[in-house]
Amino acid sequence: MTALAREIITVLVDEFGTAEVLRRLSDPYWFQAFGCVLGYDWHSSGLTTVVCGALKEALKEAGRELGLFVAGGKGRASRRTPEEIAAAAAHLRSDPETLIRASRMAAKVDNHALQDGYRIYHHVMVFNREGR
Repeated sequence: MTALAREIITVLVDEFGTAEVLRRLSDPYWFQAFGCVLGYDWHSSGLTTVVCGALKEALKEAGRELGLFVAGGKGRASRRTPEEIAAAAAHLRSDPETLIRASRMAAKVDNHALQDGYRIYHHVMVFNREGR
């Protein structure tokens, strides 16, 4: 999954740029189809978590060159999202504090738009050099 994800994202960045990759990843139908191409069934439980993990691993090395970064993950990794964004700061053309603030705000709000104190199980931020 990781090698295929890296190659697909590399081609998309080369052809359309990082903003288009972010737009596609944010489209639930495209994301689900991407997961299928990477080897998951359409209705598999955990597709989002595994695809985000594969994407993060795929972009660990290639991300700097492509200008596309992934921070966060499942469980404990989700709580390291702000630190991982800060670690990418040297490669950004924008202030990482904006992304860090967005990450912290999103982590406070669960999927019912309630700030009820429950911890999020999975929190990932995908962003480009421009801070999108």
